[in-house]
Amino acid sequence: MTGMKRPLLNRRLAEFGTTIFAEMSALAVRTGSINLGQGFPDTDGPEEVREAAVRALRDGRGNQYPPGPGVPELRTAIADHQQRRYGLGFDPDHEVLVTAGATEAIAAALLALLEPGDEVIALEPYYDSYAACIAMAGGRRVPVTLRPHDGAYHLDPDELRAAVTDGTRLILLNTPHNPTGTVLTRAELAAVAELACERDLLVVTDEVYEHLVFDGEHLPLAGFPGMRERTVTIGSSGKTFSFTGWKVGWVTAAPELVAAVRSAKQFLTYVSAGPFQYAVAEALRLPDAYFETLRDDLRAKRDLLSSGLAEAGFTVFRPAGTYFVTTDVRPLGETDGFAFCRALPERCGVVAIPNAVFYDHQDQGAPFVRFAFCKRTEVLEEAVSRLKGLAGTG
Repeated sequence: MTGMKRPLLNRRLAEFGTTIFAEMSALAVRTGSINLGQGFPDTDGPEEVREAAVRALRDGRGNQYPPGPGVPELRTAIADHQQRRYGLGFDPDHEVLVTAGATEAIAAALLALLEPGDEVIALEPYYDSYAACIAMAGGRRVPVTLRPHDGAYHLDPDELRAAVTDGTRLILLNTPHNPTGTVLTRAELAAVAELACERDLLVVTDEVYEHLVFDGEHLPLAGFPGMRERTVTIGSSGKTFSFTGWKVGWVTAAPELVAAVRSAKQFLTYVSAGPFQYAVAEALRLPDAYFETLRDDLRAKRDLLSSGLAEAGFTVFRPAGTYFVTTDVRPLGETDGFAFCRALPERCGVVAIPNAVFYDHQDQGAPFVRFAFCKRTEVLEEAVSRLKGLAGTG
């Protein structure tokens, strides 16, 4: 390929190379470090859910192409979940779509709903696939920055309103929010809803951490006045049930929106994860005690890691949700999160992620670093022990 005169990667994706997650995970392996960078659990989810997948495999359910919208059992379970948890009624036949994880749901929604040149407002810092999916759809991303104060990150409704132009088509929302851990309040969500209705905007809302809320409550945007018909809600089994490799996500929305997203989705994966869909259907019907135990366990891990990071000298933004905690490295005498994270494995055997990768305005995220706490307690305790060596060495 050395004779090619034109770049092989198209201009829309030219800015996206190997992800920071791949780089830092490789660094963790090379140095034998504890990987608190990428957000995946180090234990599997409920045994009964895993056995449900095995049973589906053995019974031949889903081993061939499942229905394009998802197996009926899972679509019904998703609709029942939305009704039981939030009082939101969705028709499983026309208002639910199963996807290959939330990432495909995001990609399909943006590919389906955007015309080239449409502006998409996203809350910065944002999960890296958002920028790539907007680019693939030919959209133009417009960041609205969440800023830290009083120990947490907050949305400025005036800044959001100022970002909307005649070219704005869609708001891409994430709550509970990765990487900051903030959970948007009722007032913040009401401001988004009011603006969307006033300016006739669509909203794609990524709610995959809906069950990982430690302070406050998760409020689906689709439940706000005027939002049922203009909101695409994305959910996922990976974060809730600790089977991230199964890649089972979903969309709930009005029939017209689901039909649009399905039009794009069918030409991405068509279908996926057949036997796992039956297992996730059973998982969504687990008793409330499961979800409460999950939340309480992760809250304790949040507190363990947050306290350890504070003792090590970081400024810690204790998250209200998700399983990530953002820290500021400046009290350690550092200013560059990239350099800090690349050096951290050699310094104390722990891997983290620099938040700057989640920003268009990288200077805004330069001193911030994200750690994941979805690990076994003994792993977090060892990480905290290693990080204590940073105190007083900055």
